[in-house]
Amino acid sequence: MNYFLTYAVYVLILSVLMGISTWKLFKKMGYSPILAFVPFYNYFIILKETKHPRWWSILSYLPIVGPIMMSVFHLYLMKKFGKTLFKDQFLTVILPFIYMATVNYSKDAEIEDENDLYLTEEEKNSRKKDTFAGSITFAVVFATIIHVFFTQPFGIPTGSMERTLLVGDFLFVNKWSYGYRLPMRPLAIPFLQGTILDTGEKGNPKDDPKSYVEAVKLPYERIFQFNKPQRNDVVVFNYPRDSVHTSIDRRDPYVKRLVAVAGDTFEMRNGRLFVNGKPETVLGDQEVQHSYTVNTGTQLDIPALYNTFGFLPVRENQTNTGFEYIFQGLTDKTAKDIKALPNVVDMKENIFPKDSGTVSHKLNAEKNAYTKSIDTTQSIFPINKPWNQDFYGPLKIPKKGDVVAVNQETLPEYQWIISEYEHNKLENKNGKIFINGKETNQYTIQQDYYMMVGDNRDASLDARFFGFVPEENIVGKPMFTWMSVQGAFKDSSSSYQAPFKIRWDRMFKATNTGEANKTSYWWIAAMILVLFFGWEYFVKLFGKKKSEEDL
Repeated sequence: MNYFLTYAVYVLILSVLMGISTWKLFKKMGYSPILAFVPFYNYFIILKETKHPRWWSILSYLPIVGPIMMSVFHLYLMKKFGKTLFKDQFLTVILPFIYMATVNYSKDAEIEDENDLYLTEEEKNSRKKDTFAGSITFAVVFATIIHVFFTQPFGIPTGSMERTLLVGDFLFVNKWSYGYRLPMRPLAIPFLQGTILDTGEKGNPKDDPKSYVEAVKLPYERIFQFNKPQRNDVVVFNYPRDSVHTSIDRRDPYVKRLVAVAGDTFEMRNGRLFVNGKPETVLGDQEVQHSYTVNTGTQLDIPALYNTFGFLPVRENQTNTGFEYIFQGLTDKTAKDIKALPNVVDMKENIFPKDSGTVSHKLNAEKNAYTKSIDTTQSIFPINKPWNQDFYGPLKIPKKGDVVAVNQETLPEYQWIISEYEHNKLENKNGKIFINGKETNQYTIQQDYYMMVGDNRDASLDARFFGFVPEENIVGKPMFTWMSVQGAFKDSSSSYQAPFKIRWDRMFKATNTGEANKTSYWWIAAMILVLFFGWEYFVKLFGKKKSEEDL
């Protein structure tokens, strides 16, 4: 069942519930009871009768926004029939169709006179409070509409994209960059991604309450897709192997660089990235980094290095001959400058040997312990390859329409695509492979896939570990950095922490242009602030002028 048909079924169910629980109330307001069952128009009548803007009715069935608006409209209707006590309002919001039905089928439900001449002072004050609450509600609704349908704020908590995107950068993501992906969980708490609070085991989201209703769901659908993701784009996407959330749009958001599109061949050689056999194209705003080990005779002045190079995550350890520093990610230029320091004895890039089957693994981040080598068959994608993050591939990225061989050798590469991303029943019995109950040795790919890798190559959990990113997981492109705060997030992998400061030079700058000197959006920010804070003033000013002209 496609998205719009499923959506229509939900609207029909809600409209039937609305009609069953309010048809007598509509009759008492002077309308045909049948109109209580008509989607959108039933709320149009309520808004008309309660003297509110009628166009609000178009918001009544929108995903995420709709449940908020419906609750507001239900409160308006109950108030029309004199149900103004707190318990009435509480029951209307919590049990809307049940409570409205009790009012609907009761014998004493009558329309209350709302003539201001007969209102007591207490009732007038109550009306003012309702007006204020309504203003807050619609401010939330407006922000929710922007958040759900246009752009979403996104923070950078880790250094996988340093120094292209910095830890503590806060971005706005354009949800229409590659076509708009329609919401898949329409009943959800606004502004929350996956969970509400960390109420269970600390750091374990599996036992935390979800911010959405899992049972109410819509299938994947993307509209107005005029552009496909392009190689070298910085892309925000939902983590494909999230074990907590089955809903694609509720999985953790990640940001990486799209290094290989569907049909490309991706490869890492000696820590360097190749696409279709050619070295990657490094854009003007892109700063590729690698991990280095530095041995010194005396202790480095790390805070002084931060003043020169900015925050560089580093682990420090004292040795018998001096100090050892493992820098998480240095650009070629920064590495050259650090190597030239007088107390540096030697410096080498950390590259795992080819076919070594190892990855860097932190033993104890809290105690700043060292790393060890572990078997990549439990981490590198696919699990049956002797690859590591420095020597990886070649790996071809699946493209929609590709017919791929499915056997015991290729199954680790395609099993997530077949069973999880494209929702087939996959079985591996006695050396034979069954898809949807039929034995087969091939499979036709149903959507495009992408390879997402961080610019900070040795500190990035990316597609080399979790595999291909399906097109349905893509959210959009970052537009600009609206806030940048150094020290906003603690780096548990570093012996030193970044000093707190606001990076004014990064604020309101474009983030996805590929150019070193990015466009500033200060004028847009100023315009938004003027409109936000000055709107009420301008409305009153022009309203006053209009009144004077009428006189």
